[in-house]
Amino acid sequence: MTDVIILGSTGSIGTQALDVIQRHPDRFRVVGLSAGGSQIARLAEQVAMVQPARVCLPTDESADELRKAVTHLGASVPAILTGETASADLARTGVDVVLNAITGYAGLEPTLATLAAGSVLALANKESLVVGGPLVMSAAAPGQIVPVDSEHSAFAQSLRSGTTGEVARFILTASGGPFRGRTREQLAHVRVEQALAHPTWDMGRVVTINSSTLVNKGLELIEAAILFGVAWDKIQVVVHPQSVVHSMVEFQDGSTIAQCSPPDMRLPIALGLSWPDRLDEVASPCDWTQARTWTFEPLDNVTFPAVELARTVGKTGGTVPTVFNAANEVCVDAFCAGNLGFLGIVDTVEAIVTRYIQGLDDDGSGDQPAVTLDHIRTADAWARQAATEAIGRNS
Repeated sequence: MTDVIILGSTGSIGTQALDVIQRHPDRFRVVGLSAGGSQIARLAEQVAMVQPARVCLPTDESADELRKAVTHLGASVPAILTGETASADLARTGVDVVLNAITGYAGLEPTLATLAAGSVLALANKESLVVGGPLVMSAAAPGQIVPVDSEHSAFAQSLRSGTTGEVARFILTASGGPFRGRTREQLAHVRVEQALAHPTWDMGRVVTINSSTLVNKGLELIEAAILFGVAWDKIQVVVHPQSVVHSMVEFQDGSTIAQCSPPDMRLPIALGLSWPDRLDEVASPCDWTQARTWTFEPLDNVTFPAVELARTVGKTGGTVPTVFNAANEVCVDAFCAGNLGFLGIVDTVEAIVTRYIQGLDDDGSGDQPAVTLDHIRTADAWARQAATEAIGRNS
């Protein structure tokens, strides 16, 4: 029996993970859940369903709401941890597997806590590696991190066909989002509801907006380079609208190994929980009795410059990826609130990143060669303030 903690249980990844676990009750036991507090009714249903020993929430008020909701359902109320560090505290208790499905920068410290506790980290929080890459990788034992993003799970599966030294390129596939094929001019007046209408995947607000700007693919590029130790220029992004080929690895002899399945996040989630073993009947396979066409096309880097910006950010390293991520989180919130245009998201992020790098050059010191958690916190706070001020000046 594998004991599991799910961080971010009420989000898309968390709810699908619980579905996988419920289908395999002989394999998994949920001992802890954490959530942001915006969906207390859903969390209460999860508590009643899996009866975890511990739950964590950000505030005492949300904890009180949960107690009432769980009692109303006739279920036992678990121990409830509250506060900004509650998710990290829960992860620090040490279990077999911690699935980190928290969105954004907030997932970093729970990631570090999971690794310190010696648990396997099923990682859906790509920002952990983006902002704290060297810090996270130095804390991880070999094989301790199992990727849950579908693209990185595809890389991990494909790499079982050869060694890292035999790799020629990583082919990172992208659906292209809801605005594939449009020009930059056509995106000038995009509305929030249009950006949230992803053609393939059902995801949370931040990830969906990031997918529409291709920032998400930039974050995934950084994650892939750090997690698999691949050179930045050996990662190529290719647009694949059908989202069936989740990514590919090209080897030095010219062979390309692809991982294919209909778009369903339960498959990489299940592998994250059970790696390297595969579970039975997790998701539907491809139907080979029907005619299908899979297409691939180059990414339009003029209309969607976020990927190449991310590549530059990754190459620069240090705390620059932290600034990239933090500025983007602020810009996504501003766009959703109607305070920033769609094109302004990446434009503002690029301006903040450029300013930060210029500041490093101007003081003659360069970036910190060994990034610490304090460096990351300082850079994150600076970027959020700088982005907020830039949006205020331009609104």
